[in-house]
Amino acid sequence: MEEWPFHDGNVHNLVESRHTDIRLNRHDVDHSLQMHSSLVRRLSLERELEGHQGCVNAVTWNSNGSLLISGSDDARINIWSYHGRKLLHSIETGHSANIFCTKFIPETSDELVVSGAGDAEVRLFNLSRLNGRGLNDGAITPSALYQCHTRRVKKLAVEVGNPNVVWSASEDGTLRQHDFREGTSCPPAGSSQQECRNVLLDLRYGAKRSLADPPKHTLALKSCDISSTRPHLLLVGGNDAFARLYDRRMLPPLTSCRKRMSPPACVNYFCPMHLSDRGRSSLHLTHVTFSPDGEEVLLSYSGEHVYLMDINHASGSSMQYSLGDASKLMTFTPVVNRLELQTSVSSAFQNGLWRRSNIAARIEKCSMLLEMAKRSLQEGTNIFHAIEACNEVIDGHGTDIGPKVRHECFCTRAALLLKRKWKNDAHIAIRDCHNARTIDSSSFRAHYFMAEALEQLGKFKEALDFAVAAQCLSPSDTMAAEKVDNIKKHLAADEAEKNNKSSDGAPKSEPRTGRILSLSDILYRSEANSDASQDGLRSEREDSDYDEELELDFETSISGDEGRDVEPNILHGSLNLRFHRRGESTRETGANGSCGSPSSSLQNDRAAYQSEAVIDMKRRYVGHCNVGTDIKQASFLGQRGEYVASGSDDGRWFIWEKRTGRLIKMLLGDDAAMDSNCCFSIYGCWWVSRA
Repeated sequence: MEEWPFHDGNVHNLVESRHTDIRLNRHDVDHSLQMHSSLVRRLSLERELEGHQGCVNAVTWNSNGSLLISGSDDARINIWSYHGRKLLHSIETGHSANIFCTKFIPETSDELVVSGAGDAEVRLFNLSRLNGRGLNDGAITPSALYQCHTRRVKKLAVEVGNPNVVWSASEDGTLRQHDFREGTSCPPAGSSQQECRNVLLDLRYGAKRSLADPPKHTLALKSCDISSTRPHLLLVGGNDAFARLYDRRMLPPLTSCRKRMSPPACVNYFCPMHLSDRGRSSLHLTHVTFSPDGEEVLLSYSGEHVYLMDINHASGSSMQYSLGDASKLMTFTPVVNRLELQTSVSSAFQNGLWRRSNIAARIEKCSMLLEMAKRSLQEGTNIFHAIEACNEVIDGHGTDIGPKVRHECFCTRAALLLKRKWKNDAHIAIRDCHNARTIDSSSFRAHYFMAEALEQLGKFKEALDFAVAAQCLSPSDTMAAEKVDNIKKHLAADEAEKNNKSSDGAPKSEPRTGRILSLSDILYRSEANSDASQDGLRSEREDSDYDEELELDFETSISGDEGRDVEPNILHGSLNLRFHRRGESTRETGANGSCGSPSSSLQNDRAAYQSEAVIDMKRRYVGHCNVGTDIKQASFLGQRGEYVASGSDDGRWFIWEKRTGRLIKMLLGDDAAMDSNCCFSIYGCWWVSRA
C-alpha cells in the first residue's frame, strides 16, 4: 500500500516559509520544525546508559532537561547528566523493595529528589549532601521519611512551582499529601502512635466493577497526576476501568486513615464506553496523565489500549454518556434521516482567505486515501494501513469533507475493523456504524456491518434486528440474506444449548464454600503474600490484585475518656476484625457480634444508586502490548503534546500521531518489557534511554 504524506507537509517548504510568508508566526514555525513528523520518524537510540543492577521502573527529567533521575529494582536512585551522557550519582536509598517512582522537587535547584517503593515508603533526599563524594555514593540518610502507607507506593506527583509538597498514590487506596514544612517523618503504618493526617483522597471504598455498581471496593491506586496549567486538578487511576478527576479545592480537609470514608465526589469520570460495563476484575489502569495544555487526559489500561479523552466537554455532548447508553448504541431503533445534500462551509475558509488554495488539495488527498482504503478492503491486504488512512480522513480532515464522504469513510473503516478483528475492533466498528446511520438512516452498509459487529460480540438478538433491516433496505442483496440465516442459526444453537442444560437437570451454581479458615491460616497466607510481593522480579512483574487474595483489616477503638491514663502496652476497648476476599463487600464483626458495613448507604440501597455520567474516548492508540507489568506508562510528546508514546511488553517504544492515531515510529528499547517513557524534545534534540 502506497504511503501518503503527513499533515505537516514538507519540512523544506516549512523552512522556506519562515522567510517568505510574513503572515506566519516565527515561533509557531520553529515549533512545527522541532516536532515535524519527518524528524520524529528519524528517531533512533543515541546512547544506552548502564548503571542499575535491576529493572528500571521510573525515569523523570528535571524542569530544563539537563538531568535525568531513574529508580530501579535494585533500590537505588541514579542521577544522569544529559549533556555528558554519564552517571553523576548512584544513591543507595535504604528502600527494602523495588522503587516504582521518582521525582525532582520543583524550585529546589534540583537538589531535592523523592522516591516511592514497594516497601510502602516515600523518601526525600538532598543531593547537596553528596558534594565531594564519589560516583557510588552509597547510603545517605533521607531528609524525610514517610511510612504511613500500608501497601506499595506506585506513583508520585509534584506541583509546578511548589517546593514544599509531594503527593503519593498507593495500592492501599489512599492518596496522601506530604508537606515538608509540617514534618519530615511519621510512624510506620499500623503502629499505635500513627495518626498522620495527610490523607487527601480516601478511596478504600472507591472502586467500581462497572458503571452500574456503586463504589464499595478498595481502589488500589496505580497512577496520579497534577495538571501543570491548573494545579488544583488532580487525576487518579487504579484497579478499575475509571479514571477520576478531582478538584483539590473541593475536597474535604486532610484526614487520618483510622476510619474508612466514603469516596468524595469527583469532577469527572473517564472511561471508554465499551469498557464501562465489563465488570472484569483484571481490567485496570496502569497510567494516567494530563496533556501539556491541561485540556486532555491519556489513559493506559492493562491488557488494553491507550485512550485519549477531553477534560472540557459540553453537558449532553456526544463525548459524555451514562448508564444504558452502551446498550442503546447496540439496539435497533429507527433513525431520522440526517443526510445533508450540501457540504457545509469548511473551517479552512472560515480561518482565512489565504488558506483557500489548500482546501482543494486536502479534499483530493481525502478522496485518494478513501480509495486506497476501499481497495485494501476488497483485496484483503494492508488492513492496518487502510484503517489509518480512514483515521486520517475522519480525524485529520473532518472539517474539510462533506457528509457523504464522511459516511462512506465510517462504513469503510467499520468493515476494515471487522476484518482485522483486533481487541475491541468490533466495538469501534459499532460506533462507526452508528455515526453512519445518523448521517444516512437508509444506509445498507451501516446496518449490515452493525449486524456483523454484534454477531462477532455474540449479541445475536440485536444483530438479527440490524440484519433484517439491512435485508429490507436491499432485498436483492444475497449477503444480507446469508447474514440473517447465519444469525438465526446462532440463535437456534444457543436456544438448543439452553434446553439441553435444563433437560439434563444441571444444578445451578452454588455459592463458593469451603472449610472455615482459622486466624492463623489467614495470617500465614497474608504474610506469605506480603513476602512474595517483595521477593524478586516475579512479584514485581505481576498484578497484586487477585480475586482470591484475602485481606485482614484491624480496627481498634479506645473506650472511656480520651484524657484518662491507660497502662502502656495494654489495649483497652473493642477490636474489630474484617476478613474478606478482595473484590467482595467488606463486612465487620464487632465485639457485640453484629455485622454491618461502613458504607451501608451504598451497599444496602444499590437499587437506588444513581450512576454518574462518564466522559467517553476521543481516540485510541493500538499496536503495543501492556500485559506483563502494571507500571507501564503512556505519555504526551512535544511541548504541545502532538504525539503519544507508550512502552510495550515486546521491548519496543510506540509513537503515534495524537490527532489521528497513526503509528509514526517504533523504537527497540530492550529485550524485556519497556515500562517507562523518557523521550522528550529538549532544545531540538531527542534522547532515548532504555527502561
